[in-house]
Amino acid sequence: MSGFEPSNVPPERFSEVIGEPVCFAGSIQPFGVLFVLSHPQLAIVRVSANLEDDFGISPQNVLGRPLSVLFDRPQIETIEPILQNLDPVGKSSLRLWRNRQYWNCTAYRTETAIVLEFERAFPEPKTPHLSVQTQVNSVITQLRQVRDLTAFLQLAAAKVRQMTGFDRVMVYQFDPQGSGAVVAEAKTDDLPSYLGLHYPATDIPEPVRELYRRGLVRYIPDLNAPSVELIPSEDAIAQQPLDLSFSLLRGVDPCCVEYHRNMGVAAIFVIALVRGETLWGLISCHHPTPKSIDCEVRESVALLGQLIASELTHKVNTEELDYLTRLRSLLTDFIQSIARVDDLRQALIDPAPRLLDVVSAQGAAVCLGDEITQVGITPSEEEIRVLVGWIETQQLTSSMPSPLTSVADNVLFHTDSLPQLYQAAEAFQDSASGLLVLQISRVRRYTILWFRPEVLQTVNWAGDPSTSVKVAADGSATLCPRQSFEQWQEIVRCTSLPWKACELENALNLRSAIVGIVLKKADELARINQELERSNRELDSFAYAASHDLKEPLRGIHNYSNLLLRGYSEVLDEVGKSRLQTLTRLTRRMEALIDALLKFSRLGQAELRLQATDLDELLRQVLEDLSIARLGLQMDIRIARSLPTVNCDPILVREVLVNLLGNALKYNDKPQRWLEIGYIEPESDTHGQTELNIETSKSKIFYVRDNGIGIRERHLDRIFELFKRLHEQHLYGGGTGAGLTISKKIIERHGGRIWVESTYGEGSTFYFTLPES
Repeated sequence: MSGFEPSNVPPERFSEVIGEPVCFAGSIQPFGVLFVLSHPQLAIVRVSANLEDDFGISPQNVLGRPLSVLFDRPQIETIEPILQNLDPVGKSSLRLWRNRQYWNCTAYRTETAIVLEFERAFPEPKTPHLSVQTQVNSVITQLRQVRDLTAFLQLAAAKVRQMTGFDRVMVYQFDPQGSGAVVAEAKTDDLPSYLGLHYPATDIPEPVRELYRRGLVRYIPDLNAPSVELIPSEDAIAQQPLDLSFSLLRGVDPCCVEYHRNMGVAAIFVIALVRGETLWGLISCHHPTPKSIDCEVRESVALLGQLIASELTHKVNTEELDYLTRLRSLLTDFIQSIARVDDLRQALIDPAPRLLDVVSAQGAAVCLGDEITQVGITPSEEEIRVLVGWIETQQLTSSMPSPLTSVADNVLFHTDSLPQLYQAAEAFQDSASGLLVLQISRVRRYTILWFRPEVLQTVNWAGDPSTSVKVAADGSATLCPRQSFEQWQEIVRCTSLPWKACELENALNLRSAIVGIVLKKADELARINQELERSNRELDSFAYAASHDLKEPLRGIHNYSNLLLRGYSEVLDEVGKSRLQTLTRLTRRMEALIDALLKFSRLGQAELRLQATDLDELLRQVLEDLSIARLGLQMDIRIARSLPTVNCDPILVREVLVNLLGNALKYNDKPQRWLEIGYIEPESDTHGQTELNIETSKSKIFYVRDNGIGIRERHLDRIFELFKRLHEQHLYGGGTGAGLTISKKIIERHGGRIWVESTYGEGSTFYFTLPES
């Protein structure tokens, strides 16, 4: 089915084109008689002008009078209760007798009246024949045995033709735009075939399709018969045209007459195929000469049409269900694999076919922030990047023009003709004429795009569809019955296969699963973080208590060792004295280690005392203290530029500067020693050495650089570990190996980051970040 409407009149203007709604025809066909009764009085208020020809009584003699003027008392007593209790949305069928003639009567209600339609009943045939009910039962049995949809529709057309005797019976299927195609046909051998031909939506305008959706049947035994007017011409009670939506006798629009004359058709019988609440298609019967069908046959074929629609729904649903089952199976496996890994991008694209198969696409692009990963047949990365930018600027809602559709709070939208909406797509229509966009997160800009390539379609129209509407110079339009129904071809470009509802549903389910998995992982991470925080607090408390308690016995060992050295020096030999001296030295080192551990544990428990701190002044104090502590140590101190004011705990940040500057002074064996202190603005970083990331990109980066001994690359990740020394205890002035660990914790408690870059033998640079005031 073609999804394109070549008419130059948009579907929303069809009602303007056809003028007065067809349900208000104002006349009837001559094969029956119509009465309009007031309700609840049941008095005759309108009647068709052919009353006297069929019933032998003039309209003037019945208007304003009850039905008893036409039928005897027993019949009136039967039909009056039925008429008084008519279902507003249903019909009732009766058989009445008058003037030695049986009449088939159909009754239904409008908003203001009751309508009765009378039609002569055909006499019973005198030769043996199969009853209509038997024929219908046989057809139903045969149809249910056919599984293939095309064969099912073809058999349905053949059986309807057999029951009605029409020369041509077609099954006509609508597409979402209202145009359609003949998908099955049964005909006499001498007629040209219409099978596979397409018809524009203007051939059966939307108001007419709506009547088919509601009324199910249209019967015109003679398109050339003159219409019969209603008397009086206006409804004196309702003051509005008579609604003939459900009328079998409803008059025929002249445009419809001319249209079918041009096709060589004189009689038609049409049964609607309604699937759920949607008009799926029509069974359309054509005959070259006037042709009448008995009421019983018509009603049986109409019932058969409903059963065909029911079976059609089942067969179409079965095909869709098989496809949907396969899609859901693929999706289930896909989701399970996503849930097992931490890298979302890798899970989506590996192996690549799974991402494509869940919506039957030929290409896809996974866009996570600014990172784009392509799978299958896609436009170039730059074209995708520009396309994503265009999508983000559009208000892609349900009000967008067809063929774009948006659902599910705008997280999913699709089109099978992207170049119609986005002109730049013409450059890559061979890979992306169809587009399906799934937005997983607008904040993080997580989006999946699926692509379908252009599929060239040759649409065979029954005549040039552009001639079905005539547009005047003032822009007004009228329907024009086409003169020719010869095959007319159109090549449809820039169009992919349409996206099916089950594919869209699968995409939404994938989004829900991804969001659910991400939330679950976030919950797990939050739980782990809570547990880690609790564990850290307990560890800090333990470390503080243990360190505090250890100092007392350690101090006793130290003091007693010194007492032994002073009080028993004359009785101890040199070996004993040496061992006691070693013991006191070890206790001093142990005390230093415990002090470092206490300081480290207090960092996890104490509250930060944040305040605006002038780092220039803080640096001056640190340098002054270091110069006093290291008298005689020559060092060239370079301050690149004045340091800013930051929001920090000045006591703790002072500790960081002491550790970093102290290490720069300590670990340097060059004749000309220097160190440099400064900071970098990330947006103007000219050092080319910093590992900037999302967390540090908006913060100033401070550094301490020296020309000291440097650090081997294999040790760069270890130097921030607690009590980790890279040299022997006696080298470079000793130390506990806790300074950098403490500095790291201080910086991280401020929400910053610290790292080092170094070249062994040439020097090191320590970087850290602090929040700005």
